[in-house]
Amino acid sequence: MKKKALTLTIIGNMTSNYGEGLGNVSSIQKVFKNGDIYATRSRESLKNAIMVQSGMYDDLKVTVNGATQKAVDENLNVANCRALEGGYMNTAVGKDKLTYVRNSSFYLTDAIACDPFVNESRFHNNLYLANTYGKANGINLQDKKAAKTTGLMPYNYEYDKSLKIYSITFDLSMIGKDENFKTEASNQEKADRVNSILETIENLSLIVKGNLDNSEPVFVVGGISNRMTHQFENIVRVKKGRLHITEDLKDRISNGYKVALLEGDNFENEMEIIKELNPISITKFFKELKEEVKSYYEV
Repeated sequence: MKKKALTLTIIGNMTSNYGEGLGNVSSIQKVFKNGDIYATRSRESLKNAIMVQSGMYDDLKVTVNGATQKAVDENLNVANCRALEGGYMNTAVGKDKLTYVRNSSFYLTDAIACDPFVNESRFHNNLYLANTYGKANGINLQDKKAAKTTGLMPYNYEYDKSLKIYSITFDLSMIGKDENFKTEASNQEKADRVNSILETIENLSLIVKGNLDNSEPVFVVGGISNRMTHQFENIVRVKKGRLHITEDLKDRISNGYKVALLEGDNFENEMEIIKELNPISITKFFKELKEEVKSYYEV
């Protein structure tokens, strides 16, 4: 049976995204598990960042029919529009106003911090801008009543940048295929789409609160698989900076998967990882994986 999935579990040093704010206070998104609170970056945030950075959203077209949704019809579908590869639901297509649904061909988990959240608040203000406005208009910021007219506003937000684990799994048999319209992209196009996403994951950057966040993998494990699931989601664990190297992890890797490590003391037990798992470089890992994707699609 031909393998039809590609699965990766990745550890990256990344920031969290933000939930609802209260006044001028922004709180990061968190999850509660195992009796502790963990900072997180949601799967929706990750997926959107990957689609934008990879260029998969460059041909995105939207319509508004009560809600904003991706435009889809017999002339614009997954076969010829990369933006639809991540799935769609369109409730008013064609003259018959039919509803069409197509699931995503790849699936992400939330990126959850490895260690419990420790609150770090950052306090800021727009003092320079307010002071510039004050000077231009003869306003003294020491006068509390007058200072309000300059727009001076302090604000604060929670901050988190930590090792987080997430997984991504592709259904390779679904890439470029739209069964709603009985259309399908070429094998070359399918390989290009998968590899553009892989290249983005290898070089992932996120912009959070105006800051550029290097979210590249520092550890990654996976490859082409015969199981459509996140193979390593339940066995890749980090605690207090140490990657847990278990027999289950080593046994699963031995079933045709690869491991890569970004050497740079990102883990307390880096030498143990090198000795026990024999990882290759991140660059080599993704280069070989992209060649495997091309071989899968025979291009």
